[in-house]
Amino acid sequence: MASLFSSPLSSRSLSLVINLFFIFLIYLHFASPNPPHSSSTKSLNSLGVNDNESCSDGLAALEDHRSKCSYIISQSKCAPQGYIDYLKIFFCVFGQSPVLGHLVLCLWLFVLFYLLGDTAASYFCPSLDKLSKVLKLSPTMAGVTLLSLGNGAPDLFSSVVSFTRSNNGDFGLNSVLGGVFFVSSFVVGTICLLIGSRDVSIDKYSFIRDVVFLLVALCCLGLIVFVGRVTIWVSLCYLSIYLLYVGFLSVSLFLDRKKPISHQILRTREDLAEMGVPLLSYIGEEKPVPPQKVAQESRTQEQEFKIVVLDLPKTQPSCFSVLVSIIGLPLYLPRRLTIPVVCEEKWSKPCAVVSTAIAPVLLTELYCAHYNGSKRNLIMYILSGVIGLFFGILAFLTTENSRPPKKFSLVWLLGGFTMSVTWTYIIAQELVSLLISLGNIFGISPSVLGLTVLAWGNSLGDLIANVTMAVNGGNDGAQIALSGCYAGPLFNTVIGLGVPLLISSLAEYPGVYVIPSDNSLLETLGFLMVGLLWALVIMPKKKMRLDKLVGGGLLAIYFCFLFLRLARVFGVLDIDR
Repeated sequence: MASLFSSPLSSRSLSLVINLFFIFLIYLHFASPNPPHSSSTKSLNSLGVNDNESCSDGLAALEDHRSKCSYIISQSKCAPQGYIDYLKIFFCVFGQSPVLGHLVLCLWLFVLFYLLGDTAASYFCPSLDKLSKVLKLSPTMAGVTLLSLGNGAPDLFSSVVSFTRSNNGDFGLNSVLGGVFFVSSFVVGTICLLIGSRDVSIDKYSFIRDVVFLLVALCCLGLIVFVGRVTIWVSLCYLSIYLLYVGFLSVSLFLDRKKPISHQILRTREDLAEMGVPLLSYIGEEKPVPPQKVAQESRTQEQEFKIVVLDLPKTQPSCFSVLVSIIGLPLYLPRRLTIPVVCEEKWSKPCAVVSTAIAPVLLTELYCAHYNGSKRNLIMYILSGVIGLFFGILAFLTTENSRPPKKFSLVWLLGGFTMSVTWTYIIAQELVSLLISLGNIFGISPSVLGLTVLAWGNSLGDLIANVTMAVNGGNDGAQIALSGCYAGPLFNTVIGLGVPLLISSLAEYPGVYVIPSDNSLLETLGFLMVGLLWALVIMPKKKMRLDKLVGGGLLAIYFCFLFLRLARVFGVLDIDR
């Protein structure tokens, strides 16, 4: 998603708007009024509000914004799932101007999507890329493990947050399935329509393998949803589907090595393509870069990061760029000063020292957010501060100003990976909290917002990257795009849902985790599998050409499902299920 704002002027302008809005929202959070609790309780009792109702139903029973403001303050079930109380901001600050409140929350929703994508692209994926090289993983194994994790990080952490923090398992299920449905139907259908007249075909073996594994995963997930009870062993068996996929792919790669070298080179690129868009960095490594150019770029970018606080361009400095950099500090500095970055282009010893010192404190804050004991929190903060001070001194003594550390590089990469995971989790938690709050404001089930808004937002990068690659990359580009449209959703379906199910079942041990009842989940799975079966049947008949018939059918299935779901939500259709 960060690639949408690649031009310097657009990125700086966007950064200015985003950070001004961030400061404004924080101000609203702390400036919102707190009406007296006793009087609010009396007014709510006089209106006959039932304490056993959900937050959304309770708000729907009230009319004026003052009573709604009192209600959300007095009811713990309306408490925010993240760090910002969006319901309090909407009803207590913008109660008299709800249109402005809707605008502010929708803008902040865009900011959170941007931050989630930017954190994954700028910190999470580079650390995974470096880890795969340090661990000397083959491109194929890196694609199905670390790099697939980087591509599916937003969906994975949004799902984990919905299961663990917000107790809305149906929200997480719908968001992941909505993203899988969007990519495998809408994105594939769009690609087929755009290049259907070019007579482009893809590899039959790779296509059938990915689609069949995805269908198997969806069938197992449908059985789990139908039963509604998940144990540790069930979740582990479900996660093993991806291990089988990795093993099957490894065996295929081993057999391919016996082929002639000339064909082996071509298969290497195809194997990279089969893993999806994140492997484009590996494809780029086939083209050698002159050492002089690398050294020159490294020196130039190193000089830029000599300035710790301001990330300013060296050419044509202007007051506007300086202003943007200063205002951008609230969003840039917290991540830059807590995530260790050890790549040549972004290396800065002061930032590295500070990040190793502050990172333990941030981890403690994330852990202590689950507890209310102030004494226990204080002890943990002091302990984490001492540990951070030790790591900071150690980093200062063992690093150089000119280049990142060569020794213990794996430790630095694991630290960067851990902190990028932490920030991705924090942003995903805030995103889920905002969507749940919007569901309470509009009276819409959060699972519907997860199926649409969250799924579309997390899949926007896949739409742009895969369509662009298919349109401009010829046959190889089409192979990359289609493989990414099925291998990526397979990872999100198995890992993105299997990990939250495992965490939830572990939390309920020795009991079982009960999946929230939502009949629409089986409906979503049904439409999703129909789309996959359509592609699996029609594509071989068309000799694996990306035909417009395939694309038209996939788009028709997706829009039919979307119309039925939204029509039922808004009361246009009343179908007994």
